[in-house]
Amino acid sequence: MLTLEEVTNVASAPASEVISQTVEAIFEILAASRDVLVKKDTFKELATYLERMVPILRELSKNTVLNSESLNNVLDILNREIRAAKKLTIECSKRNKMYLLMHCRTIVNHLQNTMTEISRALALLPLTSLDLSSGIVEEIGKVRENMLGAEFRAAIAEEEIMEKIESGIQERNMDRSYANSLLLLIAEAVGIPTERSALKKELEEFRSEIENARLKKDQAEAIQMEQIIALLERADAASSPEEKERKYFTKRRSLGSQPLEPLQSFHCPITGDVMVDPVETSSGQTFERTAIEKWLAEGNSLCPLTRTPIDTSVLRPNKTLRQSIEEWKDRNTMITIASMKSKLNSEDEEEVLHCLKELLDLCKQSDLHQEWVILEDYIPILLQLLGLRKPEIRNQVLVNLLTLVKDSDDAKERMARVVDGIELIVRSLGRRVEERKLAVALLLELSKYDSIREKVGMVQGCILLLVTMSNSDDNQAARDARDLLENLSFSDQNVIQMAKANYFEHLLQRLSTGPEDVKVVMASTLADMELTDHNKESLLEGGVLGPLLDMVSHGDVPIKVGAVRALRNLSSLPKNGSQMIRAGAERPLLDLLYDHSSSLSSLREHSAATIMHLARSVVFQESSQTPACFLESEEDIFRLVYMINLTGPDVQHNIILTFHTLCQSPSAISIKTKLIESSAVQVLTQLFEHDNPNLRANAVKLFSCLIEGHSEAIKIREHVGQKCIETIVKIITSSGDDEEIASAMGVISNLPEIPQITEWFVDAGALPIIVSFIQNSQRNGPYKNQVIENAVGAIYRFTVPSNLEWQRSAVEAGIIPLFVQLLVSGTSLTKTRAALSLSRFSQSSPRLSRSLPKRRGLWCFSPPPETGCPVHGGICGIVSSFCLVQAEAVRPLVRMLGEPDTEACEASLDALVTLIEGERLQNGCKVLTDADAIPPIIKFLVQPSPSLQEKALHALERMFRLPEFKQKFGQLAQMPLVDLTQRGTGGMKSMAARILAHLNVLHDQSSYF
Repeated sequence: MLTLEEVTNVASAPASEVISQTVEAIFEILAASRDVLVKKDTFKELATYLERMVPILRELSKNTVLNSESLNNVLDILNREIRAAKKLTIECSKRNKMYLLMHCRTIVNHLQNTMTEISRALALLPLTSLDLSSGIVEEIGKVRENMLGAEFRAAIAEEEIMEKIESGIQERNMDRSYANSLLLLIAEAVGIPTERSALKKELEEFRSEIENARLKKDQAEAIQMEQIIALLERADAASSPEEKERKYFTKRRSLGSQPLEPLQSFHCPITGDVMVDPVETSSGQTFERTAIEKWLAEGNSLCPLTRTPIDTSVLRPNKTLRQSIEEWKDRNTMITIASMKSKLNSEDEEEVLHCLKELLDLCKQSDLHQEWVILEDYIPILLQLLGLRKPEIRNQVLVNLLTLVKDSDDAKERMARVVDGIELIVRSLGRRVEERKLAVALLLELSKYDSIREKVGMVQGCILLLVTMSNSDDNQAARDARDLLENLSFSDQNVIQMAKANYFEHLLQRLSTGPEDVKVVMASTLADMELTDHNKESLLEGGVLGPLLDMVSHGDVPIKVGAVRALRNLSSLPKNGSQMIRAGAERPLLDLLYDHSSSLSSLREHSAATIMHLARSVVFQESSQTPACFLESEEDIFRLVYMINLTGPDVQHNIILTFHTLCQSPSAISIKTKLIESSAVQVLTQLFEHDNPNLRANAVKLFSCLIEGHSEAIKIREHVGQKCIETIVKIITSSGDDEEIASAMGVISNLPEIPQITEWFVDAGALPIIVSFIQNSQRNGPYKNQVIENAVGAIYRFTVPSNLEWQRSAVEAGIIPLFVQLLVSGTSLTKTRAALSLSRFSQSSPRLSRSLPKRRGLWCFSPPPETGCPVHGGICGIVSSFCLVQAEAVRPLVRMLGEPDTEACEASLDALVTLIEGERLQNGCKVLTDADAIPPIIKFLVQPSPSLQEKALHALERMFRLPEFKQKFGQLAQMPLVDLTQRGTGGMKSMAARILAHLNVLHDQSSYF
């Protein structure tokens, strides 16, 4: 117990000097109170009250009535109490923290008494005889009242600690876990670090306080502190593993090797069993508590042994006997534990299993037994047993190991030292369900120890197995796996391994809150991973986008590179790209692309590739999503077009792909217009001769897409000269890339039908080259159909009826039979384009068909007359007059009328209608009737396509001028025509009415006309 010396009697000293000493002591308390190690708030409150007394004491020192006896007594009390408080404050800033905590109640009582005494002294001041201001008098009253009302007490945490200490001493608690938890509570209460070295140092200092107590001859305090030390030294931090091991083996070797039988006094006279809680009765005899209580409860009042009356209310614990019994039990248990090792090495697996269960029972009896098992070095033996085939043994081993390492740093350290020990446990993660559960629980406990935690993550396959377990149906095993992954997330490498196993939680945390170098590593990991679409979607849902965009906008160059690379990977999923656009990713990526000051060209390359992915997401976004707008600014399109000439092939490639992708989007018309206005045609044609074949191919592809269906022929014509045409033809003949060939064919097909351009193609020898590709239509490859489609489209420009020379060149190259064949075997687009070309050829047929020669001489001696064309009436041929009948194209064209593609239907109808134009109506209708063309044409009247309806109406209006066709097909057409007069547009209503008039359903004067 702390003692406070009484101060020397200062009655003889002058009052002013006493006041001066007191004020000086107060200032020393104020200074020392800032350094106290316990009860900081209490000392601070005391210092606050004492500081308020300084003005009062100084005012008293000015008073002329300082030599009154009553005033001097008050000053003596104040001086004594304040000097005592100073000594206590100084001691509490220098003594051992644990020692001070154990005396917290005493300290609080001293402070409370000091406050009470000072308050009492202030009440004794002779205020009536002192010349004090009213303010000082009022302040004296307030200070006295506040100090009297102040109530100091030990904190709840301190009281709990003291109660646990008292309980542990009384119950002789020897559990290591109890000591560990108590020591941690003490460390938390007094602010000691929880590392083993810091706790051990504090305990050593606390032990030295025992010597101080003995020197002061305070035997009661010394005994109390020894009891506390005995309780706390069971904690792991109290002594090193080496010290524990030395003490244990010293004791164990002194015991011998054979267990001892219990002494007769250990047995309960009633039950005959060794006692657990022996109690002494008033007769002086000792029994097991439960046994004697039952004896008394049955109405017995005599001692079972002496048969003398006993006081039923007196049952005293026989602590000495109980301690002897426990020492005997401990001795035998120690010997038993040491002797069990050989049984674990037995070849009899049943004996091994029995021994493991017996060992577990001993460990469950006491923490002390667990410690002995650890000190006997059972851990390496148990770990080796995990290699046995019998699952029951492995499961029991895992249970035993978990019991041993629970809250024991020594056991964990021994586990860490076993070669391949952790690997053996990890191997159990891949076995049966029960074994997996036990293994993950054991690893979770081991992961609380730094050196083992490092090893666990390094075992091959461990993290993958844990991630798999974290998704299992067993809630406890899944929770343990997730907790273990949390513990392993201390290492960046482990976090990367988790991410590679599709567990991204900790990687996302690092991206959000980690230091910059770690953010770069995590972003680079995401960038380099082969992510599934599910992974990519999960990462966006997990919140990866915000940190990455922040890194792009605010980081330095390495951070930006890592973030953009990650965005590039994630944006390859269109759904993610749409989210990135909505999150504002477009602007920072474009800014990086425009920034030529960057020292890393790779940053622009990755930015360009990511922008291309975002463009693709616009095309492929789901209908349920809100449409994402991308690259709508004319300025951005202009700058990107301009950059094509200023950057390397990779950036050029991705910018071109971005534009090509957007040309397939809903805003394609707007994009194409802006590109043409931004001189994209000029830029792209310059790339047709680029050395990089991939870049050239993409330039051709975008150019083909750009000019498709575009009306601004003048702007296109400005940058397409003869050299450009020759280059396109050269690409077709020299390229080994079918996609590039298809695109070049598309350029020929899509360029405006300006005669000069077509002439340049003829001069460059394009026509036979194109035909050769159609002739080789059996070639395989992913772009086979596109090549044929565009080649057939390219031929179309050479079939213009106004230039027979071009038509004849195409026909002589054998194109018409090829087209007829494609009407049957081609894709829908190929059929459409072939039909359109055949329609043009057919328009030239009437003027190319030769008249039949007049017969001369006697008919009976003349050769049979030549048969004229059933449509044109003259002599026709495929090469001579491009005749569809001679080419046997009519029936394939009629079959096309049944195509689901309305454009294909229109194209075939256009070709067939050429057979009934002008004077060919009668003959053409007969040919169409023979080919069963009329019914499908009538069906077009109910088609949803207005254009197809209108063409069908015009064809039928001509056919139904002829009575025989009116009679044959009129009834079939009547209802559709009537429906058109009611539901059709103005022009179609009038045309339908005219046909109905031909059919005599309406008269010529009908208002429909």
